[in-house]
Amino acid sequence: MRILISNDDGIFAEGINTLAQVLSDLGEVTVVAPDRNRSGASNSLTIDYPLRIRQQSDNKVAVQGTPVDCVHFALTEWLDELPDIVVAGINHGANLGDDVLYSGTVAAATEGYFLGVPAIAVSLVGDTHFETAAKVVKILIEKMVMQPLATHKIINVNVPDVPFEQLKGWKTTRLGARHRAVSMIKKTDPRGHPLYWLGPPGNTQDAAEGTDFFAIEHGAVSITPLQVDLTAHDAIAGLESWMHAVEIR
Repeated sequence: MRILISNDDGIFAEGINTLAQVLSDLGEVTVVAPDRNRSGASNSLTIDYPLRIRQQSDNKVAVQGTPVDCVHFALTEWLDELPDIVVAGINHGANLGDDVLYSGTVAAATEGYFLGVPAIAVSLVGDTHFETAAKVVKILIEKMVMQPLATHKIINVNVPDVPFEQLKGWKTTRLGARHRAVSMIKKTDPRGHPLYWLGPPGNTQDAAEGTDFFAIEHGAVSITPLQVDLTAHDAIAGLESWMHAVEIR
């Protein structure tokens, strides 16, 4: 197999290097990742300056850009042929519910999907057992080889931070939801100017059975199929009626 790996925590992060080591058993692994932490970059592309790259080894490249830049560069310029799969991660921390809208990890997988390659985003809900998450991805890829998915979706995987043997099953899930984020954290620099840090994410609002939050809370791997079509199909008819009911000047 040919596997492209990227992330948003940066090329030196433990998660991506653990993943590359474990997946090397499956075939040829190429790592193209940001040169530093770009968490929260979402689907942003760099358009105001050129990308600079630094080749770490034959199959490892650091990009001065976002996770989407990395995957776009790899698939359209760096690699001689498309890989069989793009894997984004292992993210240092969860990507559950609303998190996927901001996640550079999920965005890297999405860019692979946009460019015609099956894609998996994987996150460890913690910062210790990266080997567990890597083994989960390896099993999923092996299964995809034996039995390809019938639908072309992005697979978002969240893994409890426990030894592999302590996982309590695998659950196919939907995205849950968080409450509104808490206030930003205000500080003052040495010159008396205000500084604002992003506050922690809100508490879970929808963590019912069947959600990704519920699976993680009960020690199971969460596997959520994602789609990129943001159209609210169920609202089209109502919007059409509203348009005809009002006079637009």
